Amino acid sequence: MGSAMVTVFVIGAGNEPLPPEAFHLAGLVPDEVHPFVLMDQPAAIASLGLMSYDLTFRDTSLALSTYTCEALRRLCADGRAVAWAGFEGSFHYDHLLAEDIASSVYGYCVSGAEPVVVEDFATLRGVAWKMRIGEARAALEELLPPAEGD
Repeated sequence: MGSAMVTVFVIGAGNEPLPPEAFHLAGLVPDEVHPFVLMDQPAAIASLGLMSYDLTFRDTSLALSTYTCEALRRLCADGRAVAWAGFEGSFHYDHLLAEDIASSVYGYCVSGAEPVVVEDFATLRGVAWKMRIGEARAALEELLPPAEGD
């Protein structure tokens, strides 16, 4: 039998992983918590930190949207950060929260704002969702230090 996985990313929370207990949220405890410091971080991102977490649940009947929302909120709780949940294969440094991968990002949170999680594919493919992901991308760009020569 398979498992359900929530994969979340956060920029701005450093490169030290949170302990597994930090993901005991919304009355759920993941069966496995795998933090990853993403390698080959561009300098602007490395200064902020970039972590990924695979949060695995053996019970595939769980409705994980509330959990995902709380995980994103937790990742943004300790300072200025942008976090998002995405499907496998959605991560690439050149496409962080970009329009071309918006349909593969099903949730996001910006520090100081409420997290947003989408549960249906029709919404993920819509223009309104691309615009919302664009807003998250703009918040991410505000976190990044200015490029040399700016």
